[in-house]
Amino acid sequence: MYDIIVVGGGHAGCEAANIAGKMGMKVLLLTMNLNNIADMPCNPSIGGTAKGVIVREIDALGGLMGIIADKSHFQIKMLNNSKGPAVRSLRTQADKRVYPQKMKEALKQNSNLEIKEGLVEDLIIENKQVKGIILENGEKIISKCVILTTGTYLKANILVGSENTPSGPHGEGRSNHLSDNLKKQGLDIIRLKTGTPQRIKASSIDFSKCEEELGDDTYYTFSHDLKPCYKINEQQKCYLLYTNEKTHQIIRDHLKESAMYGGYATGVGPRYCPSIEDKIVRFADKSRHQLFLEPESIYYDEWYLQGFSTSMPRYVQEEMVHSLKGLEHAEITKYAYAIEYDAISALQIKPSLENKILENLFTAGQINGTSGYEEAAGQGLIAGINASLKLQGKEPLILKRNEAYIGVLIDDLVTKGVKDPYRMLTSRAEFRLILRHDNADLRLREIGYKIGTISKEQYERLQKKKENIFQLEKELKETKFVLTKEIAQIFKENNILPPKRNMSYFELLKRPEIDFKFISLFKKFEYAKDVIEQVEIAIKYAGYIKKANNEASKLKKIEEKQIPDDIDYKKVNNLASEARQKLSEIRPKTLAQATRISGVNPSDIAILAVYLKKEYNNE
Repeated sequence: MYDIIVVGGGHAGCEAANIAGKMGMKVLLLTMNLNNIADMPCNPSIGGTAKGVIVREIDALGGLMGIIADKSHFQIKMLNNSKGPAVRSLRTQADKRVYPQKMKEALKQNSNLEIKEGLVEDLIIENKQVKGIILENGEKIISKCVILTTGTYLKANILVGSENTPSGPHGEGRSNHLSDNLKKQGLDIIRLKTGTPQRIKASSIDFSKCEEELGDDTYYTFSHDLKPCYKINEQQKCYLLYTNEKTHQIIRDHLKESAMYGGYATGVGPRYCPSIEDKIVRFADKSRHQLFLEPESIYYDEWYLQGFSTSMPRYVQEEMVHSLKGLEHAEITKYAYAIEYDAISALQIKPSLENKILENLFTAGQINGTSGYEEAAGQGLIAGINASLKLQGKEPLILKRNEAYIGVLIDDLVTKGVKDPYRMLTSRAEFRLILRHDNADLRLREIGYKIGTISKEQYERLQKKKENIFQLEKELKETKFVLTKEIAQIFKENNILPPKRNMSYFELLKRPEIDFKFISLFKKFEYAKDVIEQVEIAIKYAGYIKKANNEASKLKKIEEKQIPDDIDYKKVNNLASEARQKLSEIRPKTLAQATRISGVNPSDIAILAVYLKKEYNNE
């Protein structure tokens, strides 16, 4: 018997299985194909806007994605580097062949984890409690908890024009019965859709007609523990190109032949990662759309055409691709397709990612209605942690909206549900200034240490970093800046107006045009780069950070106002009917969560707060 069975070897499954094993659980990871563990059926990139912060958070809590990305990428850059720290995120172009290899190596080092091939068709359920799984061949495997991370494989269909092929990604097998069996147990099943673009043979591309996209000339890592594993000047190039009017006309002429506009698709596609035909329809005023050519692996002769996802017939795809500059003679090695699949309603999931209907069943990733490797991995990590904590008899880890992007993601899912595949965006996080790329370890490592996912050595490094941050701030406050002729000349050479009086370096750094790089021209502060970054952001954004922390404190007060599980909303007089229905369905854990439910108004919250105070002495 196993403590935990994880079903599915994608990014969610890898994180769930690894972290549970790390917490001392006996874990079985079941996948349909061992060769597809940590597979990247879409773009082999890790990170991106907001998503890169999730990867840093995964690493801060003891997960694998950041480490594996650092060991397998061939280009890395910081997005939005010219903007404020609240919107900066790392993005790497990972090697499609190397990333899965490195992930498998890491999983094999987990002594509590066993990996097997198998297709799960049903769950063993007794009195609404999950007791294990049933394989396609009828074999039963017992466990205390099950984590489903089935990705896009539940009753999956590949769509290319009018063709509808029952299949998982890459023509793999699909799960035919699991979602139907979940439905029989009372779970709401929804139908979603995503897609992937063409792969192009590198030797058939005229790169001279495209714009080069280079990696950054600064060393970066997702991991808080690894040093950079690459050489800046050996990063692979990517390329930028654009659609044109000819491309748009081809799409308009054949619109009814696409699966989406021809009526062949039933699933709902992602709003924030639409197909190219959807872009042409929704943004008809745009004369062109940005596309990127990105290598899939240094070992493959295939390039990924980012932004050109489509479900058009193959012959139309040929015309579309050949209309692009640099791809006039391109050879398509893999055609684009859309894929439909079953998912469960996120409103039936607890903030711990345990199912509300079936006890001991946890879910993570695309089965919960999300899109993206990073969103899946973040959920997988939390599902693995909370399944383990439950078996240890401990309270679940519920990350708050002011603590992590992962907390925002899960709260959005379980409070609002999804109608289309959910994608993490910086705009979804109201506390994004304190949920930054640079401070993920400061926010989350102590939590990881308390639950046993972060080692003592990692924890001690964190404490040393905090001590250095304190010491640097102290040194800046105590060290006086004195303007000399030599220093005044440095100011002049850099077109910066020198101050008219002496002051502390701490005060000097408050000026927006002055940073540590400039100060280092005349005064050295010997601290690590990440320590200097923390202090500089804290000084320059002090007012904004204080305001965000004040708002977070207000949120914390109503987060502490728990709503009992047994509350009967029918007994709460004067609630609006929609609010009563939504509250009864979602059953929020706190008053703060209730405020975020669509259809629940401030007046309903006030009524509920009075009721809780009266009936439950909830202050």
